[in-house]
Amino acid sequence: MKYLILLPIMVPLFMGLLLFCLPQKMLAGKEGAKHPFAKIHTLFAVGMLLSAGANIWAMASGIAQNPVVLFELLDGIPVVFVIDEAGMLFSIVTTIGFLAAGAFSFRYMKGEKTYYGFYILTYAVLQGLDFAGNLLTMYLFFELVTLLSFPLVLQTRTHESLMAALKYLFYSLCGAYMGLFGIYVLYQNTTSIAFKAGGTLDMNLVAEHPGFVLTAIFLALLGFGVKAGMFPLHAWLPTAHPVAPAPASAVLSGVIVKAGVLAIIRVVFYIVGPEFLSGTWVQLVWMILTLVTVFMGSLLAYKEKVLKKRLAYSTVSQLSYILFGIALLNPVALTGSLLHVVFHAFIKIVLFLCAGAIIHETGCENVDELRGIGKKMPVTLLVFTVASLGLIGIPPTGGFLSKWYLATGALTAGVGAIGYVGPVMLLASALLTAGYLLPITINGFFPGDDFDYEANPRKEASPWMWVPMVILVLLSVLGGIFPDVILDLIEWIPAVIFH
Repeated sequence: MKYLILLPIMVPLFMGLLLFCLPQKMLAGKEGAKHPFAKIHTLFAVGMLLSAGANIWAMASGIAQNPVVLFELLDGIPVVFVIDEAGMLFSIVTTIGFLAAGAFSFRYMKGEKTYYGFYILTYAVLQGLDFAGNLLTMYLFFELVTLLSFPLVLQTRTHESLMAALKYLFYSLCGAYMGLFGIYVLYQNTTSIAFKAGGTLDMNLVAEHPGFVLTAIFLALLGFGVKAGMFPLHAWLPTAHPVAPAPASAVLSGVIVKAGVLAIIRVVFYIVGPEFLSGTWVQLVWMILTLVTVFMGSLLAYKEKVLKKRLAYSTVSQLSYILFGIALLNPVALTGSLLHVVFHAFIKIVLFLCAGAIIHETGCENVDELRGIGKKMPVTLLVFTVASLGLIGIPPTGGFLSKWYLATGALTAGVGAIGYVGPVMLLASALLTAGYLLPITINGFFPGDDFDYEANPRKEASPWMWVPMVILVLLSVLGGIFPDVILDLIEWIPAVIFH
């Protein structure tokens, strides 16, 4: 039973490899069939459902299982897995997001075997990252997330996608190497690299060279922050996300970028400890970088005319909301960050899927081309509108709840003037978010008297596209109206860390 924790990794790994191994002829549907479920779709659906089921089964076996050592990669340094509260939270978000975008893929990808294979494999290594039990295991799966999601960016096989994928790979690997340097230094200055709430630093060792240790920690934060699109190493994100297929963009922006967030949480709260970083130059510089990213990403999104690229810049901004809350080293702010991990994932997946549905049905990619789109695709634009309100932070959506906790945490964190600058930046970003999302809704539903309705007949997306979007947007709204269920899980994490 102790190896039950490996099921969420092994099941999708097996199903992904099976998709690659089976010949295309075996996976093809009947010639001329209009039903979306060819054999490849069926195998993909079964793979995702079995993977999700394995994940639920493993988590239901109990929080804080005893660590499971797979093997020793280096002398005395094992590859180890454990289920804890933080891993469970990220794993649940990953599973819901991948299931929704996977269902959308049935119609959008039309049986792309390579895409489905790498999609499930990426899910597998994300589960390995979520349940990693020490720094080495986390780093291995962090790198695997990059390598296996890289083909998703490259899927269209155009020159633009090749350049974007290479940029994604270069930035991610450089960031990971900075993280690896930080891990090496921490290994030399901790009692253990196994994750423990509150940290494992050996202060006697750190006292010999505290400045060097702080520098290494900062490089680790900067390196893992690359995956989360933190300034100044954010440029890959608005390049890579728009060229990927819409469901790939959705999980990249909603889930995969959270790998950087989880890695930072593990380093800060489970290895270093918040007490060591509190009041240091690392915390100050880190908070400044996150606030610069928040404002810069929103401003660039406001100016951008390509819809998917606008959403990508929005992701740059919104992820730094999360990183700012973590950098405050405050339990209330950390709760807000974890809430935003959940709600941002649901909302941003919905927005990218809406963009994909619009592109699939109309071919329109620029914001200026979306005038009257609400008359053609009313369900899609209505879902887009509700998701936009959540991203702005309008009550009763979940986005309001997470931003409330972030602002409250900033004001009570005791970090001086930046505790007041933070909420101002969050408010300015919210206004910019309204400025780059709501005009799409207004022009889409109210195109004006000169809009030619006959030339633009209604053509709504397939239910395989809009049903997953509706489910996710409902989860984001219900999470704001009935937050107790999610807060019971999330508040337990800061309670353990700041005990």
